[in-house]
Amino acid sequence: MRLSEPRIPLLSESDWDSTQRDLMQPFVAGGRVFNVFGTLIHHPDLLRRWLVFANHVLGKSTIEVRHREVLILRTAKLVDSEYEWGQHVVIAQEAGLSDDEIQAIGSTGDGLGEVEQLLCDVADELTRDKVLSADVWEKLNENFDTRQLMDIVFTVGQYTMLAMALNTFGVELDEGLPRFES
Repeated sequence: MRLSEPRIPLLSESDWDSTQRDLMQPFVAGGRVFNVFGTLIHHPDLLRRWLVFANHVLGKSTIEVRHREVLILRTAKLVDSEYEWGQHVVIAQEAGLSDDEIQAIGSTGDGLGEVEQLLCDVADELTRDKVLSADVWEKLNENFDTRQLMDIVFTVGQYTMLAMALNTFGVELDEGLPRFES
């Protein structure tokens, strides 16, 4: 169920208190405050603590960017998060994923490389079963070390959790980002 309007409206910069302004300064300095942050700033303590984890997954993970984006896009599609999909299509393209690969990630996975298909299987199983099968775990172990395995699982978990919040709060897709294809 997609909401037709936000349940939690964006908090505009003119309404931020000093704590919120300090927390949002890096985003303002970056030139654009994405809707996710304009929503989550309603709860500065939550946002501050979530950012630590989100920054690990997005910027300090031991898995390469291309693999991370496969996991995020597949998860976004599985949990029906058009917001995550739109944001990460752009990032995935910057990471070298082709439009055909992105389309495959969002559908059957046909045509992907062996590792990318495995990562789609990981997202599928974690989203559906909340655990990885012995077979998928064994294949992951052949391609990734222990820290990477942990980052893979936490990437799917982070974006599943975030999707629940985005979908429930009704965070609207930022202007200019791609929507799900019909």
